[in-house]
Amino acid sequence: MAPLRGRGVAAVNYPTGMNLGGDPTQALVFSSPSGNFMLSLSSVDLGQGMKSITAQICAETLGVPTERVTVDTADSDTGPHCMGTFASRGTHRAGNAVIAAAREARQVMLEVAAEILEVDAGDLETDGSGDVRVAGAPSRSVSISEIARVAHFEQGRSISGRGIFLVPRSYPDAATGAMKPATCYAHACTVAEVEVDDETGEVAVLALRNVYEVGRALNPRMVEQQLVGGAWMGVGHALYETTEPYYPARDHAATDFTQYLMPGTGDLAETDVIVLERPAPDGPYGGKGPGEMCANAPIPAIANAIFDAVGARVDSMPFTPEKVLRAILAIRG
Repeated sequence: MAPLRGRGVAAVNYPTGMNLGGDPTQALVFSSPSGNFMLSLSSVDLGQGMKSITAQICAETLGVPTERVTVDTADSDTGPHCMGTFASRGTHRAGNAVIAAAREARQVMLEVAAEILEVDAGDLETDGSGDVRVAGAPSRSVSISEIARVAHFEQGRSISGRGIFLVPRSYPDAATGAMKPATCYAHACTVAEVEVDDETGEVAVLALRNVYEVGRALNPRMVEQQLVGGAWMGVGHALYETTEPYYPARDHAATDFTQYLMPGTGDLAETDVIVLERPAPDGPYGGKGPGEMCANAPIPAIANAIFDAVGARVDSMPFTPEKVLRAILAIRG
């Protein structure tokens, strides 16, 4: 007997956020007297880049450099309401709330600038570098720092904004039951190439080829990192991770994290990621939520690759050598 190779394919679509209506997130934006902005959220950054992307969204909407925005992820006692960081909802739900809050703050900022420049607020635009200028006459401008100073100390105004995003409830049609369960979906496809030792049942992932449709990639580098990391999280679920290998029996259960199996750097296979951008009509600047989806497709792709290699179907995770070998022996009688 010898190691056998197989290839498996899996495709998924993934709804962004909790659906059927509701799922609100709020945001607050306000300026300091120096013209820097604080974005207050209760959406928590779990390492997926929430602070970075919401700062970008806020800065883009205000028309200021991203480094002028600080994100404060408060708790539920001191921050605006958020349903939580889950269901791949952060970019979509919080991002939309941030846009609404930043638009309100921007309008105040332009009104203050209009008084300084003695023009109508509708004739003003931001240049993205820290100034507000008269459209068509860039030499007539005022810095956002000066606008904030005048607002706070001369006009007594608060450059601030409030925003909330709420998904409209979808009611089923009484006659047909038709409804709109989600506002947007992300999509993914993974092709996994594996090698299976039919004497031991050991599985090695040789390559993962991934294609993801994520709406608009608001931060392409972070999207790529998320998708590669998520793909290898899927490998961990597929081949390694379990706290109770013989559940409900406690035999061989891990007692601490040193005994918890997951892929290390030496286990990483060749991983390709292709990002397709199809902006979501209701997403912040077209963004969707790629979050959890990127760990989903690799799992069935690996299962299908094992089946392609040895003709044995393993349908419970993780696909341990014992399970794979038992499946091989079963089909061989």
